[in-house]
Amino acid sequence: MAHIHSPSKIPVRYLARSRPANLVFGGVFLVGLLGFAWGLSTDPDRAWQSYVANWLFFTGLSMGAVMFAAATTIVKAKWNWSVRRISLAFVAFLPIAFVLLLPMVLMLRENYFPWIEMMEYDYIVQKKAAYLNIPFLVARSVGGALLLFGMGLYFAYLALRPDQGRTRDIGDTDPKRAAWRTRFMSNWAGQEVEEARSWNGMKRVAPALALTYAGVMSLFVYDWAMTLEPHWFSTLFGGWYFMGALLCGITGTALVAVILRTQDSEMEHAIRGQQLHDLGKLSFAFTAFWAYLFFSQYIVIWYGKLPWEQAWIIHRSGEVWGKLSLLVIVLVFIVPFAGLMGRSPKRTPAILATFTTISLFGLWLERYVLVAPSLNLEGPAFVIWQPLVGLMFAGLLLMSVRWFLTTFPMIQIWQPAPEPEMFEAEAPVGAD
Repeated sequence: MAHIHSPSKIPVRYLARSRPANLVFGGVFLVGLLGFAWGLSTDPDRAWQSYVANWLFFTGLSMGAVMFAAATTIVKAKWNWSVRRISLAFVAFLPIAFVLLLPMVLMLRENYFPWIEMMEYDYIVQKKAAYLNIPFLVARSVGGALLLFGMGLYFAYLALRPDQGRTRDIGDTDPKRAAWRTRFMSNWAGQEVEEARSWNGMKRVAPALALTYAGVMSLFVYDWAMTLEPHWFSTLFGGWYFMGALLCGITGTALVAVILRTQDSEMEHAIRGQQLHDLGKLSFAFTAFWAYLFFSQYIVIWYGKLPWEQAWIIHRSGEVWGKLSLLVIVLVFIVPFAGLMGRSPKRTPAILATFTTISLFGLWLERYVLVAPSLNLEGPAFVIWQPLVGLMFAGLLLMSVRWFLTTFPMIQIWQPAPEPEMFEAEAPVGAD
């Protein structure tokens, strides 16, 4: 990774606007919306469980991709110069994720949170009343989302602003892009000044974003998954969720990068085997780390053999949910770990796309397994319309990411100026 250098001149490339693609993604959203409506009319409790599980997955995917871009900023990575903007494109879903959060905090009460009724008679739950109450739940969910998503959007603004100065004189006549360029170039101070300001701002925001990401994402999964079994708790639960979301962001970036290579010859030249190899290595590494976190949580529960610690695992390993839980482990860990082992699979676009897709599907199932077994101990695990709810979120995500890549350059044009420590890290052995 350390030997990758961005070229001195980067071409300005936008994803071509496509009415058929918008119609397809809009159709995916509509099918999902109808599935959710069908669920509300037949089994509203299960419909909302699917809604929350999908919100946790797609929000985690989007925020994980933004966090991936921030992490490479913290370490001042150069290898990802051609895929950095792809990770950032997922930020476009965050305002939608906030809107989709509002029905959850406004409408879900006793039909979703068992601790509301248990508060009247359960001594253990009563001791948690300072945390388990609806006003505080709404405040921390909405406030945390505003803080985290706002920081993510601000980080994206800093990364996008310098590009506007480099694209204003290329003769682009697209009125939508021109309107966004005008907004971003308000109080413009000059290209070099803006690039320096943005880079310095990104270096300050990225570490703060990482800390906020860990805290707020933990709150999300505590509130919307762990509290569904209010006697059970795990100090690793938050880390397991937000590191899984980071894995989603890395694999999502890799999958979109492979797709863009097939649609644009310039992107094929920019996203070469080395970038795919590095994305594959990170996908492989965080796949193993996901399994490590899962096992670290499981082994303590198994070894302690305490009933209130075992309950969560037992609910997911019985006759109804056991096979689905095992499938999650197979799809998230075993298949990608075996498939991405070695150099060749990581550098082969079709193979990398296949295993990252399998990983994403497994993580989607995992989010459902975090929620549903706590509320539905009896089968079936799925009914026909439940997977369709995910299409509503998928359609919105696809439309938002595509909008971003048609509005802003697919590759970050400006590059941070080299810093002293970078020169030292790259100096050949024996150099003065």
